[in-house]
Amino acid sequence: MTHRISRRARVLAAGLGAGVIVPFAAAAAPAAAAAPQVSCTSSKTGLATKLQQDITTALRGRAGTVAVGLYDRSTKTTCTLRSSTAYDSASVVKATVLATLLWDAKKHNRYLTTREQSLATAMITKSDNNATSTLWKQLGVTKVKGFLAAAGMTQTKPGANNYWGLTQITVRDEQKLLALLTAKNSVLSDNSRAYELKLMGKVISSQRWGTPAGAPSSVAVHVKNGWLSRATHGWRVHSIGTFNGAGHDYMITVLTQDNSTMQYGVNTIQAVAKAIHKDLVPTTSTTSASVLRYVPTANPQEAIPAVPSAG
Repeated sequence: MTHRISRRARVLAAGLGAGVIVPFAAAAAPAAAAAPQVSCTSSKTGLATKLQQDITTALRGRAGTVAVGLYDRSTKTTCTLRSSTAYDSASVVKATVLATLLWDAKKHNRYLTTREQSLATAMITKSDNNATSTLWKQLGVTKVKGFLAAAGMTQTKPGANNYWGLTQITVRDEQKLLALLTAKNSVLSDNSRAYELKLMGKVISSQRWGTPAGAPSSVAVHVKNGWLSRATHGWRVHSIGTFNGAGHDYMITVLTQDNSTMQYGVNTIQAVAKAIHKDLVPTTSTTSASVLRYVPTANPQEAIPAVPSAG
Protein backbone atom coordinates (compact mmCIF):
# COMPACT_ATOMS: atom_id res chain seq x y z
CA MET A 1 0.00 0.00 0.00
CA THR A 2 2.84 2.35 0.85
CA HIS A 3 4.38 1.76 -2.58
CA ARG A 4 1.10 2.46 -4.40
CA ILE A 5 0.50 5.71 -2.50
CA SER A 6 4.00 7.08 -3.08
CA ARG A 7 3.83 6.20 -6.80
CA ARG A 8 0.51 8.01 -7.16
CA ALA A 9 1.97 11.05 -5.40
CA ARG A 10 4.89 11.07 -7.83
CA VAL A 11 2.63 10.87 -10.86
CA LEU A 12 0.41 13.67 -9.58
CA ALA A 13 3.40 15.87 -8.78
CA ALA A 14 4.83 15.30 -12.25
CA GLY A 15 1.52 16.18 -13.85
CA LEU A 16 1.10 19.36 -11.85
CA GLY A 17 4.66 20.42 -12.62
CA ALA A 18 3.86 20.20 -16.30
CA GLY A 19 0.65 22.12 -15.91
CA VAL A 20 -1.45 18.99 -16.44
CA ILE A 21 -3.88 17.54 -13.90
CA VAL A 22 -3.76 13.76 -13.85
CA PRO A 23 -7.27 12.36 -13.40
CA PHE A 24 -8.02 9.79 -10.73
CA ALA A 25 -11.22 8.07 -9.77
CA ALA A 26 -13.29 10.37 -7.58
CA ALA A 27 -13.22 7.99 -4.64
CA ALA A 28 -9.43 7.86 -4.67
CA ALA A 29 -8.75 11.59 -5.21
CA PRO A 30 -6.98 13.24 -2.27
CA ALA A 31 -8.62 16.25 -0.66
CA ALA A 32 -7.42 19.58 -2.04
CA ALA A 33 -4.91 21.28 0.22
CA ALA A 34 -6.26 24.39 1.91
CA ALA A 35 -4.58 27.65 1.02
CA PRO A 36 -2.13 28.86 3.69
CA GLN A 37 -3.72 31.17 6.24
CA VAL A 38 -2.23 34.14 8.07
CA SER A 39 -1.23 33.11 11.60
CA CYS A 40 -0.70 35.66 14.38
CA THR A 41 0.19 35.57 18.09
CA SER A 42 0.54 38.47 20.53
CA SER A 43 0.90 39.23 24.21
CA LYS A 44 -1.54 42.12 23.73
CA THR A 45 -5.14 41.01 24.09
CA GLY A 46 -7.08 41.08 20.84
CA LEU A 47 -4.19 42.27 18.66
CA ALA A 48 -3.39 38.91 17.06
CA THR A 49 -7.01 38.36 16.03
CA LYS A 50 -7.30 41.86 14.60
CA LEU A 51 -4.06 41.58 12.62
CA GLN A 52 -5.00 38.16 11.29
CA GLN A 53 -8.37 39.46 10.14
CA ASP A 54 -7.06 42.69 8.62
CA ILE A 55 -4.11 41.12 6.77
CA THR A 56 -6.45 38.43 5.43
CA THR A 57 -8.88 41.14 4.29
CA ALA A 58 -6.05 43.09 2.63
CA LEU A 59 -5.12 39.99 0.60
CA ARG A 60 -8.67 38.99 -0.29
CA GLY A 61 -9.13 38.89 -4.03
CA ARG A 62 -5.48 39.65 -4.76
CA ALA A 63 -3.82 37.49 -7.39
CA GLY A 64 -0.25 36.29 -6.93
CA THR A 65 1.61 34.32 -4.28
CA VAL A 66 2.23 36.39 -1.17
CA ALA A 67 4.37 35.69 1.90
CA VAL A 68 4.20 37.89 5.00
CA GLY A 69 6.24 38.27 8.16
CA LEU A 70 5.67 40.66 11.07
CA TYR A 71 7.38 40.88 14.44
CA ASP A 72 6.81 43.62 17.02
CA ARG A 73 9.16 43.39 20.00
CA SER A 74 7.06 45.77 22.06
CA THR A 75 3.93 43.58 22.12
CA LYS A 76 5.62 40.24 21.34
CA THR A 77 3.46 40.08 18.22
CA THR A 78 4.24 37.75 15.33
CA CYS A 79 2.34 37.17 12.07
CA THR A 80 3.37 34.75 9.33
CA LEU A 81 2.13 33.56 5.96
CA ARG A 82 4.20 31.20 3.77
CA SER A 83 7.23 31.95 5.95
CA SER A 84 9.40 29.26 4.33
CA THR A 85 8.35 29.68 0.68
CA ALA A 86 11.37 30.58 -1.48
CA TYR A 87 11.38 33.57 -3.83
CA ASP A 88 13.94 35.09 -6.21
CA SER A 89 15.38 37.89 -4.11
CA ALA A 90 15.69 40.64 -6.70
CA SER A 91 17.21 43.74 -5.05
CA VAL A 92 16.11 42.84 -1.51
CA VAL A 93 19.31 40.77 -1.29
CA LYS A 94 21.28 44.02 -1.26
CA ALA A 95 20.54 44.36 2.45
CA THR A 96 22.20 40.96 2.95
CA VAL A 97 25.16 41.96 0.78
CA LEU A 98 25.82 45.00 2.96
CA ALA A 99 25.38 42.98 6.14
CA THR A 100 27.92 40.47 4.81
CA LEU A 101 30.39 43.25 4.03
CA LEU A 102 30.00 44.70 7.55
CA TRP A 103 30.24 41.26 9.16
CA ASP A 104 33.42 40.47 7.24
CA ALA A 105 34.97 43.84 8.09
CA LYS A 106 34.24 43.23 11.77
CA LYS A 107 35.93 39.82 11.58
CA HIS A 108 39.06 41.53 10.25
CA ASN A 109 38.80 44.38 12.76
CA ARG A 110 38.65 47.09 10.11
CA TYR A 111 36.40 49.90 8.94
CA LEU A 112 34.87 50.05 5.48
CA THR A 113 37.06 51.83 2.97
CA THR A 114 35.89 55.05 1.30
CA ARG A 115 35.31 53.04 -1.88
CA GLU A 116 33.21 50.44 -0.03
CA GLN A 117 31.16 53.15 1.64
CA SER A 118 30.46 54.75 -1.73
CA LEU A 119 29.40 51.42 -3.23
CA ALA A 120 27.25 50.53 -0.21
CA THR A 121 25.49 53.90 -0.30
CA ALA A 122 24.66 53.54 -4.00
CA MET A 123 23.56 49.92 -3.52
CA ILE A 124 21.12 50.62 -0.69
CA THR A 125 19.87 54.17 -1.26
CA LYS A 126 19.58 53.96 -5.08
CA SER A 127 19.44 50.17 -5.50
CA ASP A 128 22.42 50.47 -7.86
CA ASN A 129 23.04 47.15 -9.62
CA ASN A 130 26.62 47.83 -10.71
CA ALA A 131 27.64 48.69 -7.15
CA THR A 132 26.02 45.48 -5.95
CA SER A 133 27.81 43.37 -8.57
CA THR A 134 31.13 44.91 -7.54
CA LEU A 135 30.59 44.13 -3.86
CA TRP A 136 29.19 40.65 -4.57
CA LYS A 137 32.29 39.80 -6.61
CA GLN A 138 34.59 41.27 -3.96
CA LEU A 139 32.99 39.23 -1.19
CA GLY A 140 32.51 36.01 -3.11
CA VAL A 141 29.82 33.42 -2.41
CA THR A 142 31.91 31.79 0.33
CA LYS A 143 31.76 34.90 2.51
CA VAL A 144 28.08 35.40 1.77
CA LYS A 145 27.44 31.84 2.90
CA GLY A 146 29.56 32.48 5.98
CA PHE A 147 27.40 35.41 6.98
CA LEU A 148 24.20 33.47 6.31
CA ALA A 149 25.43 30.67 8.58
CA ALA A 150 26.38 33.12 11.34
CA ALA A 151 22.98 34.82 11.02
CA GLY A 152 21.07 31.52 11.09
CA MET A 153 19.60 32.32 7.67
CA THR A 154 19.67 28.67 6.63
CA GLN A 155 16.89 28.96 4.03
CA THR A 156 18.73 31.58 1.93
CA LYS A 157 20.65 30.26 -1.10
CA PRO A 158 23.02 32.68 -2.88
CA GLY A 159 22.50 33.08 -6.61
CA ALA A 160 25.06 31.26 -8.74
CA ASN A 161 27.45 32.74 -11.33
CA ASN A 162 27.20 36.29 -9.92
CA TYR A 163 23.43 36.36 -10.45
CA TRP A 164 22.84 37.80 -7.00
CA GLY A 165 19.27 38.76 -7.93
CA LEU A 166 18.39 35.06 -8.15
CA THR A 167 19.37 34.41 -4.54
CA GLN A 168 16.58 32.38 -2.94
CA ILE A 169 15.08 34.08 0.10
CA THR A 170 12.24 33.41 2.53
CA VAL A 171 10.21 35.55 4.89
CA ARG A 172 11.69 33.65 7.85
CA ASP A 173 15.25 34.53 6.91
CA GLU A 174 14.52 38.14 5.96
CA GLN A 175 12.92 38.60 9.36
CA LYS A 176 16.06 37.13 10.94
CA LEU A 177 18.15 39.69 9.07
CA LEU A 178 15.94 42.57 10.18
CA ALA A 179 16.07 41.28 13.77
CA LEU A 180 19.88 41.39 13.63
CA LEU A 181 19.82 44.95 12.32
CA THR A 182 17.51 46.18 15.06
CA ALA A 183 18.86 44.62 18.27
CA LYS A 184 22.25 44.02 19.85
CA ASN A 185 23.81 40.70 18.79
CA SER A 186 27.14 38.97 18.30
CA VAL A 187 26.96 38.85 14.48
CA LEU A 188 26.88 42.56 13.65
CA SER A 189 28.45 45.31 15.73
CA ASP A 190 26.32 48.20 16.99
CA ASN A 191 28.12 50.52 14.57
CA SER A 192 27.44 48.16 11.67
CA ARG A 193 23.75 47.92 12.52
CA ALA A 194 23.43 51.68 12.82
CA TYR A 195 25.25 52.19 9.51
CA GLU A 196 23.00 49.85 7.53
CA LEU A 197 19.83 51.23 9.08
CA LYS A 198 21.01 54.77 8.32
CA LEU A 199 21.31 53.90 4.63
CA MET A 200 17.95 52.10 4.62
CA GLY A 201 16.50 55.29 6.08
CA LYS A 202 17.88 57.36 3.19
CA VAL A 203 16.47 55.43 0.25
CA ILE A 204 15.63 57.79 -2.62
CA SER A 205 12.03 58.97 -2.69
CA SER A 206 11.02 56.93 -5.77
CA GLN A 207 11.83 53.71 -3.91
CA ARG A 208 10.15 54.41 -0.58
CA TRP A 209 7.10 52.35 -1.48
CA GLY A 210 6.10 49.00 -0.01
CA THR A 211 6.21 48.19 3.70
CA PRO A 212 6.43 51.88 4.77
CA ALA A 213 2.98 52.59 3.26
CA GLY A 214 0.67 53.78 6.00
CA ALA A 215 3.40 54.21 8.60
CA PRO A 216 2.56 57.18 10.84
CA SER A 217 4.97 60.10 10.92
CA SER A 218 5.84 59.20 14.55
CA VAL A 219 7.62 56.05 13.33
CA ALA A 220 11.14 55.99 11.88
CA VAL A 221 11.26 54.02 8.60
CA HIS A 222 14.07 51.90 7.13
CA VAL A 223 13.30 50.04 3.89
CA LYS A 224 14.78 47.99 1.05
CA ASN A 225 12.69 46.92 -1.93
CA GLY A 226 13.19 44.60 -4.86
CA TRP A 227 11.46 44.02 -8.18
CA LEU A 228 12.16 41.66 -11.04
CA SER A 229 10.20 40.32 -14.01
CA ARG A 230 10.89 36.86 -15.44
CA ALA A 231 9.21 34.58 -17.94
CA THR A 232 7.87 32.35 -15.17
CA HIS A 233 5.95 33.71 -12.16
CA GLY A 234 5.75 37.18 -13.72
CA TRP A 235 6.80 40.07 -11.53
CA ARG A 236 8.49 39.43 -8.20
CA VAL A 237 7.93 42.49 -6.01
CA HIS A 238 9.30 42.51 -2.45
CA SER A 239 9.69 44.92 0.46
CA ILE A 240 11.42 44.61 3.82
CA GLY A 241 11.29 47.34 6.46
CA THR A 242 11.97 48.14 10.10
CA PHE A 243 9.92 50.65 12.09
CA ASN A 244 10.65 52.24 15.44
CA GLY A 245 8.67 54.80 17.41
CA ALA A 246 5.35 55.49 19.12
CA GLY A 247 6.21 52.78 21.65
CA HIS A 248 6.78 50.10 19.02
CA ASP A 249 9.78 48.34 17.49
CA TYR A 250 8.69 46.18 14.58
CA MET A 251 9.76 44.70 11.27
CA ILE A 252 7.76 43.68 8.20
CA THR A 253 8.64 41.46 5.24
CA VAL A 254 6.29 41.00 2.28
CA LEU A 255 7.44 38.86 -0.65
CA THR A 256 5.28 38.42 -3.77
CA GLN A 257 5.40 36.79 -7.18
CA ASP A 258 2.98 35.91 -10.00
CA ASN A 259 2.11 39.62 -10.32
CA SER A 260 0.93 40.88 -13.72
CA THR A 261 2.80 44.17 -13.30
CA MET A 262 5.17 45.77 -10.84
CA GLN A 263 2.45 48.17 -9.74
CA TYR A 264 0.09 45.28 -8.95
CA GLY A 265 2.70 43.78 -6.62
CA VAL A 266 3.35 47.15 -5.01
CA ASN A 267 -0.38 47.58 -4.37
CA THR A 268 -0.59 44.16 -2.73
CA ILE A 269 2.35 44.87 -0.42
CA GLN A 270 1.02 48.28 0.52
CA ALA A 271 -2.43 46.94 1.34
CA VAL A 272 -0.81 44.54 3.82
CA ALA A 273 1.49 47.23 5.22
CA LYS A 274 -1.35 49.70 5.77
CA ALA A 275 -3.32 47.10 7.70
CA ILE A 276 -0.33 46.30 9.93
CA HIS A 277 0.60 49.90 10.69
CA LYS A 278 -3.03 50.79 11.41
CA ASP A 279 -3.42 47.95 13.90
CA LEU A 280 -0.05 48.39 15.64
CA VAL A 281 0.09 52.19 15.74
CA PRO A 282 -3.44 53.56 15.43
CA THR A 283 -3.66 57.23 14.50
CA THR A 284 -6.57 59.61 14.88
CA SER A 285 -5.86 61.54 11.70
CA THR A 286 -5.19 60.26 8.19
CA THR A 287 -2.94 63.25 7.59
CA SER A 288 -0.32 61.79 9.90
CA ALA A 289 0.13 58.76 7.67
CA SER A 290 3.02 58.77 5.22
CA VAL A 291 1.32 56.80 2.46
CA LEU A 292 1.67 59.46 -0.21
CA ARG A 293 5.41 59.79 0.32
CA TYR A 294 5.97 56.27 -0.99
CA VAL A 295 5.53 56.16 -4.75
CA PRO A 296 6.95 53.41 -6.98
CA THR A 297 9.74 54.25 -9.36
CA ALA A 298 8.59 55.12 -12.88
CA ASN A 299 11.44 53.10 -14.37
CA PRO A 300 11.68 49.67 -12.73
CA GLN A 301 14.76 47.70 -13.67
CA GLU A 302 15.63 44.06 -13.30
CA ALA A 303 17.88 43.33 -10.38
CA ILE A 304 20.06 40.96 -12.40
CA PRO A 305 22.96 42.20 -14.57
CA ALA A 306 22.33 41.20 -18.19
CA VAL A 307 25.71 39.49 -18.24
CA PRO A 308 27.43 38.33 -15.03
CA SER A 309 30.83 39.78 -14.29
CA ALA A 310 33.71 37.65 -15.50
CA GLY A 311 35.39 35.43 -12.95
